[in-house]
Order: sequence, then C-alpha cells, then structure tokens
Amino acid sequence: MSTHNSNAFAATIAVTPNDNLQQQLDLSADGDVIVLAAGRYLGNFVIKRKVTLTSASQDSFAIIDAQGQGHALELLASDIVLENLQIVNWGDDLTAQDSGIYATENASNITIKNNKLQGDGFGIWLQKGKNIKVLGNQVVGNTALRSADRGNGIQLSIVQDVVVKNNEVFHTRDGIYIISSQHNVIANNTVHHLRYGVHYMYSHSNKVLNNTAFKTRAGYALMSSRDLIVDGNRSLDSEDYGFLMNFITSSTISNNYIKDVWTKVENKVLGRDGKGLFVYNSAYNTIKNNRIDTAEIGIHLTAGSENTKVYGNNFINNPVQVKYVSNKKQEWSFQGQGNYWSNYLGWDMDGDDIGDVIFEPNDGIDQLIWQYPEMKMIMDSPVILILRWIQKEFPVLKPPGVKDSFPLMRPIVQAMHDDIELATEKLTSSMNKANEL
Repeated sequence: MSTHNSNAFAATIAVTPNDNLQQQLDLSADGDVIVLAAGRYLGNFVIKRKVTLTSASQDSFAIIDAQGQGHALELLASDIVLENLQIVNWGDDLTAQDSGIYATENASNITIKNNKLQGDGFGIWLQKGKNIKVLGNQVVGNTALRSADRGNGIQLSIVQDVVVKNNEVFHTRDGIYIISSQHNVIANNTVHHLRYGVHYMYSHSNKVLNNTAFKTRAGYALMSSRDLIVDGNRSLDSEDYGFLMNFITSSTISNNYIKDVWTKVENKVLGRDGKGLFVYNSAYNTIKNNRIDTAEIGIHLTAGSENTKVYGNNFINNPVQVKYVSNKKQEWSFQGQGNYWSNYLGWDMDGDDIGDVIFEPNDGIDQLIWQYPEMKMIMDSPVILILRWIQKEFPVLKPPGVKDSFPLMRPIVQAMHDDIELATEKLTSSMNKANEL
C-alpha cells in the first residue's frame, strides 16, 4: 500500500512482514519512503533506488534477519537513508565481507542512523563512498566466536567526508576501522570489549574527537597515517596500549585521558607491559596536554621516533614514566612549558610553578635494563648503586635520553577531565548493557 507524500514524484510505502520486501524495494522510485511494520523480514535485501527504509514505530523496530548468510542490506545506490531498524544474523564469511549493512561501488550521500545491529561478520561496511553519516547506531558482535574470527563494527575503506558519531560498538574485533580514507570525523563514539577501539591504517587528514574506549587491548591503534587530529578522547582499562602510534607523522595527539593500562597477570611475558602511549617509528608529531595515569609504562618511544614535541602532559602514577632508548637526546618542553611528573622531587624556589631542577625520567641503568632485561636480577646490588652514583656525579658519562628542562610542579587542569564522574557513569552504563547481552 502506498500514499503520496509531499514530493510529487515520491510515495510513502507501508510494508508488513507478509509482503515481499525485496519486490517492494525493486518497484520503488527515487525518493520513496518505505515504512516497515514491526516484525521479522527474512532474507538478504538489495537496495537499488534512492529511498528511505525505516520502521513504522520507534518503540518496536522492524527486524531484518539475514538468516546466517551474506549481507543483510546491500546498498547499490546513493542518497539512501536507513533509520530505526534492527539488523541481525548476517553471514560470518570475512573473506566475502559479510556485513549487516554493506555499501560499496561509490554509494554516496548515505545516512545510517539509530539502527541496532548484532551479528557475526562486519557490522557496517562502507567502501568508495563520500558524504556519509553514521549516527547513533549500536553494533554488537558475537562472543561465541574468537576475536580474530569476528568482523569489525564499523569499517571505512577508501571513503571521504564520512562522519561517524554517537555510535556504540562492542564484542566485535575492532570497533571502528579506517583504511585508505581521508577527511573523515570519528566523534563521540563509545567502543568497548574489543581488540582495538579505533584503528587507523594508511589514512590522512582525519579527526578523532571525544571518543571513549574501554576494555580493549589498545584503545586507539593509529598506524601508517598522517595529519591526524586526535583530541579529547578517553582510553580506560586497556591491556597493552592506551594509544599505539606506529609510523604516524605530522599529527597532533592532545587533551586525551589515558587511565589504567595494565597487562593481565595471566598474559604476562617478558617485554609485554601496558603502555599509556607507545610511539614507534613516528616523527614530527605533537603530543600535548594529555593525562597518562596508572600505566605500567607512561610513554615508550622507540625505533627513530624523533622530532616530536612533548609538553603540557600529566604523567601520574606510572611505575615507569618514560622508556626511551636512542642515540639522540630529546627535550620534552616547548616555549618554557614542560610536563607534570608525579615522581618529580625537585623544588620551585621562585614560585613560578616550574621546577628549578631539570627532570630526566630515565638514566643509563634504565636503558641497560630495557636492552638486557635479565639485569633486573641485580637491580639492588652494590655495583648498580655505584653505577648510578657515578652517572649522577659525572654527567658526561650519561647516555642520551629524555630531558624536561621546565618540569611542572602541579598537574595541568584540563576541562575535559574535570568531569570524571560523568565519564565513570557512562562507563558503568555501557558495561551494564554489555553484560545484559
């Protein structure tokens, strides 16, 4: 049954589970609004027209059930709106890219809003499109599968000008995965119980803003990308990394909150420690105004990670604040502003809130131990104590390392971190929802 809407060339088409939904989709015209009554629609549906597909009631979503195979909804046109749908039980063939919503071949100007997806393969797969909005959806994976056998929650591949905002993703492999894509915004999403919360590969000129990741191996895995703005995000309770930066250049990592990065006892092996920030083979970046709190290692730089500005950060309660081994010195301050270090023991005689004593968060003994971990067995021996004393008394013998010439006497107050209670409430609410499913 159809009724004409305000567009003279479009119609509103009411469909029930007793109707042939694919036939209705094929017979629709550009601009039509297809309204699904509550109930279950079985099959793999292909949309070839510029239509809106939505539920009749926001209280009881229509259910698109792919019956365990293929894509639930495949989009072969631009200007499609998918809204207020429940999409379940699509295929688990990752090679075939089985997805709840699958859009490829330059499908653009798409809006995917306020849908609930739960299945084995990829949740939402977008490829070769532009001007797409993914807003307020929930994507849930299948915990009966190994993490490596699940698809990613939201996958962006070779896309531009995509906004992914206010979504929740959990129990998939990675939450939001971006590859070979430019000029996209990932904002205000909550991703949890995953391998990587947000995962970037070979992308540039993207923004990652105000997202929350928790219960992950890495909250944010940023790899082989450049010109990223990563600002105002949270990474809570991750096992290996709060932020992993691998071959990242010309990017700004700022105003982020990293808390509790700790490898589980049962997963401990030599060299596996929770790292708040891990910077590998990355250069010409700015890392500023972040809070790294209670990580086994606050920040670990390695493999030529140089020419990076590090200032205005709060390093708090990290047993090892900095791990850095290199033949070059690094100054971690900028224009007279250094970082706050919770283990700094210097003084401030002139009261300008900047320590009068340069802070060097690691010494030559630390570097030897990182290179030769078996040395931990003799850490408290007299010879180690003598070596530390000699190094302190004769600085010329000290190897290159990190130096903060303007250490801050008190933490920088960051507006986004003041409302920790709100962040905790959001975390608790999301975890309760996860446990219910």
